[in-house]
Amino acid sequence: MIEFASDRKFDVIPIGRVAVDFNPVDYFKTLSKSDTFKKYLGGSPANIAVGLARLGKKVGFIGKVSDDRLGDYVTEFFEKENIDTSHIFRAKNGEKIGLTFTEILSRDESSILMYREGVADLMLEPEEVDEEYISQAKMIIISGTALSQSPSREAVFKALLFAKKNNTKVLFDVDYRPYSWKNKDEISIYYSLVAEKSDIVIGSREEFDLMESLLEKNRDDKKTAEYWLKKGNKIVIIKHGKKGSTAYTADGSYSIKPFPVEALKSFGGGDGYGSAFVYALLEGYDLIDCLEMGSASASMLVKAHGCSEFMPTLEELKKFIKESKEKYGEMIARG
Repeated sequence: MIEFASDRKFDVIPIGRVAVDFNPVDYFKTLSKSDTFKKYLGGSPANIAVGLARLGKKVGFIGKVSDDRLGDYVTEFFEKENIDTSHIFRAKNGEKIGLTFTEILSRDESSILMYREGVADLMLEPEEVDEEYISQAKMIIISGTALSQSPSREAVFKALLFAKKNNTKVLFDVDYRPYSWKNKDEISIYYSLVAEKSDIVIGSREEFDLMESLLEKNRDDKKTAEYWLKKGNKIVIIKHGKKGSTAYTADGSYSIKPFPVEALKSFGGGDGYGSAFVYALLEGYDLIDCLEMGSASASMLVKAHGCSEFMPTLEELKKFIKESKEKYGEMIARG
């Protein structure tokens, strides 16, 4: 379905948010009653970068972090994971790294409190996006959060133009966060402009509804997929949380269900899904097997305390799939 250039230095270069997560060690309490937290590298594109590196892919990154100890922390974490940091820039005007405090009320109920005012990642400048760097990648991953403010917004569109010019494939991860956006109209405008130029678009039903709010409201999944496929995407993936997800192509649809696990939290699965799906796609797996890899990684992540720190290796992922099928049946995750 998608042919990737073979002569590239990097497999994938995500663009956008690098943050720091604080997850409570005091399980099943409100945030106000939680006293102890564990620090992790966070931000969806950053988590996906780590996930792909753990799976053995060559990964770069384009982003901006704070010029302080937390900026050191995330950059050093990337370097430890063998992720290229040559295009991670430091904020020049005192902007701080985004912080996320999570609340794990139960195994099924979690919430996220983000500090996104004046954050470094949204200060990525267009002149910091280098065509040569993007031309060295098989794929870039654009996070929708990076579109929420200028100058990051313009930097992303510049990267998109360079990707199309150099036959670098584009995956658009809608990654909606309510913080930083001014209104729903601008969400629909900028999401749609990127989705019209991407090769793969991934989002939840709610995220596609936001993207399509100025187009045609109340579309079902089939109509949504048909629209974005006609715009040039090769794969459209619509996620429904615990109900699973479906990938649509010109040849039909393929559905996957989550692997059964005892979840610890209800967030983080999407980043595991994205990294394992992209890995399998780059490896030339059949689409249903790409979805299975993504679904398995997502299940592994929701039963873990954090995200980046717990991204599986290829050996761990395959072992989880094998053991799950032995326990629940060969087709447990297939829709």
